[in-house]
Amino acid sequence: MKALVTTEDSGFGLRMADVPEPEPRPGQALVEVRAVAVNRGELSMMAMLPPGSQLGWDIAGTVLRPAADGSGPAAGTRVTGLADGAGWSELAAADTARLTPVPDDLDWTAATAIPVVGLTALYALRHAGLLLGRTVLVTGAGGGVGRMAVQLAAASGARVVAWVGSAERAKGLRELGAAAVSTYDAEETGPVDVLVDSVGGQVLNRAYRLVVPGGKVIVYGNTTRSELNLPVDWGHARPGVQLRYVHLFHELPAHPVTRDLGFLVQRVADGLLDPQVATVAPWTDAEPALRALAQRQVNGKVVLTI
Repeated sequence: MKALVTTEDSGFGLRMADVPEPEPRPGQALVEVRAVAVNRGELSMMAMLPPGSQLGWDIAGTVLRPAADGSGPAAGTRVTGLADGAGWSELAAADTARLTPVPDDLDWTAATAIPVVGLTALYALRHAGLLLGRTVLVTGAGGGVGRMAVQLAAASGARVVAWVGSAERAKGLRELGAAAVSTYDAEETGPVDVLVDSVGGQVLNRAYRLVVPGGKVIVYGNTTRSELNLPVDWGHARPGVQLRYVHLFHELPAHPVTRDLGFLVQRVADGLLDPQVATVAPWTDAEPALRALAQRQVNGKVVLTI
């Protein structure tokens, strides 16, 4: 079968290659992939993996062969979910506990844009607890997870403040439910009950100063690649603040992923959640889209069709 694999190029080098078909474990289904989404974490991995390595978490397609243990969807079911890091291929093996059916009226590009960003945002906000009537600050709000977090927090009854790196990255955030949108260098505004951060460094430092005593700080990334930087009086001035790091693939075993992913898929199908697909490209010409994502020229998700 065909798959995209890494090359010796340290940039965005990918090539189409013939690779062996996956051999699913008993609890895995074999999926004929129709579309995949690209995540920034995968871009970071491209330069670190040896040539010939496969990539890819988000997939959407049709179950070609159901799991041998009888779990999960039947053959012919349209699904989306998480592959074992080899989803950029014609066929992918995926744990049935990480797949969910996709309605017939939801297209592949929207379906594949949901799993990684949607589940990350959902689990981050769950750690924040009840959001009704609270103020939630989302940094990195222009990215895929950030845009999901803005929508989910607003739908939960929170007043959402969105911080972005540039005015260009702010486009569309008010329409998604943000009550206030600003860049990182704008004046700080008001106290917040919950901080959802993916930036780190001085942005995290500034945002943390706005968190009220007893508030929640949920961190799921560090795009600045900076050391954790909190105010000197981080604990004394804000007693009871809880700081938690969320890594999706560490979270998955603790959650009913099929049900949670199904919830997100249904909201998208019902028009209540926008997966923010910004760029769709054929997987035979992926490099321009990957480069645009890496350079933050894309507000939302990049999807490759197969």
